Order: sequence, then C-alpha cells, then structure tokens
Amino acid sequence: MSGARDFHGYGWRYPALRWPGGAGLAVSFVLNVEEGAELSLSAGDERNEGRHEVNHEVLGAPDLCMESHFEYGARVGYWRITRALLEAGVPLTLNACGRALETTPWIARDATANGFEICCHGWRWESHAGLPEAEERARIARCVATIRQLWGRPPVGWHTKSSASVNTRRLLVEQGGFLYDSDAYNDDLPYYVPVAGRPHLVLPYAFDTNDMRFFDSFAFARADDFAGYAIDAFEALLRESHTAPRMLSIGLHTRIIGRPGRIAGLERLLAHIRGRAGIWCATREQIARHWLAHVPPEGAQ
Repeated sequence: MSGARDFHGYGWRYPALRWPGGAGLAVSFVLNVEEGAELSLSAGDERNEGRHEVNHEVLGAPDLCMESHFEYGARVGYWRITRALLEAGVPLTLNACGRALETTPWIARDATANGFEICCHGWRWESHAGLPEAEERARIARCVATIRQLWGRPPVGWHTKSSASVNTRRLLVEQGGFLYDSDAYNDDLPYYVPVAGRPHLVLPYAFDTNDMRFFDSFAFARADDFAGYAIDAFEALLRESHTAPRMLSIGLHTRIIGRPGRIAGLERLLAHIRGRAGIWCATREQIARHWLAHVPPEGAQ
C-alpha cells in the first residue's frame, strides 16, 4: 500500500462488464457493527473514544455517557435498520469489528439466519496506520478467528476504520482467504492492485454516501439530508451506468441511522430504488466474486 499512487484510474477505458441481470449499477449496503469495539477504559483500553453524538473525550475515568450511546446501536439500532433492509429485500454486508461481534454474538447468529455477509472491520474500532507489523498481523488473525467461530465461516472481505497501514494488504494476503478489501475511497468501481506479487481486488468504499456525516461536521442534520444526497448519487451513477459499469456504496451505522429521527432517511432511499431497472443490490462478497469471474486482472490494469 506504500507504492506509487494511481491518479489516472480507468479514464475512459472501463471494463466491458454488466452485473447480473444486465444491470449497470451495483448497490452495496454496508452496516458497520462497532459497538463493544470502541476504545473504552472500561474494556481495558488505553483511552476512551471521543466521538458519538458529541465530540468529547473523558480522560482518566470510564465514560459512561459514551458507552451508553454505543450500546444503543446494538440494543435498538441494529434491529431497526435490518428490519428496513429485510422488508425491502436488500442484501446486506456487516462490517463487524471482531471485539464487537464477540460482545454481541447474537448478531453473528442473525447474520447467518438472514444471509448477511460479515466483513472484517478490524479487532477494535481503530485505525491501523502506524501499528507495528507483528501487532497488526495478530489482530487480523484474531478477528478472522472470531468471525469464523461465531459466524461459522471465515470472512472474505476486510475494511479498516479510517486508514489502513502500509502493511495491511500484504498481511491480508499472507493471512489468506480474503477476496477483497475496501480500504480505498478513490473510484466508483472495483480494481486490482499488485500485492506480494499477485493481483488483489479492491472494492472502494465511500464517506459521502454514509450516515457518518450526521456526526462528521454534522453535514447531515435531518433524515432527508441523508436520503436526498444518497438518491442524488444513485441517480447520477445510474445514468452513467448506461455506458459503463458503476458501483454505489451506502455506509450505515447502527448507532447513527438507527435513531428514530434518522431512520426515515434510509427508508426513503430504499423506497426510491425499489423496483428500479438496471440495478443489482448485492453484498460486497457477491460483487467481488462477480468481478473476479468476469474481469480478469490483465483486463483491468
């Protein structure tokens, strides 16, 4: 990941790909499961997480306010969000931190029952930038083992909170079993990068079509802000997908969009895309497998 940056991308030379059913636009809904993995003195961590409904870090003592805000996502938000997605018939990828899943094992059982994908989101809810290599290797392995134990099979996707380290992709390849990572925000399509002498698939993620903007600079204040922005992105990519394939990532968090004042934003987005021609709603694993099957690395470089 520390190699030369690619500012060119595909240019006008897109792969001649259609998604299943002849669709031009793949839509990926990702629900981040982080509750229980947030940094907390109560959990033996070195400090408390400082961002929830407000930005405030409690120093030197457990932050019971912050912990309670995170608990809401697991207690209430998860059910509210997944119910909306299930009713809409939309496949779902869970970006789950290993420690969060260990804290809420019923989420893994629910994922199995409903056919949700579980993607590794790190062990704790933290950036990997600057982590010592041996420590990062151990955390990746621990996260994989936990998901395998609780979900019944190992994950095939990885997504670091914030920034990955310069070693992350190589360590994922060394770990084995990963089809893709989502540690990039630089395209509207998957692409390959060379890692440890072999092609590795990247499924870019997005911070803009993401409910985190209710917290980050408070760019979204009302449910309609999220719905309107996501719908605009959907319509733009759907138009472009008539001549070239496109992918849209919708990022969700149980403790954010799962609040009663915000859930209508997700419901309005789902109502807008329901039944639309030319789209394929899929898990990230499904997207990765289709890309790997139909766009060989030589044709994507």
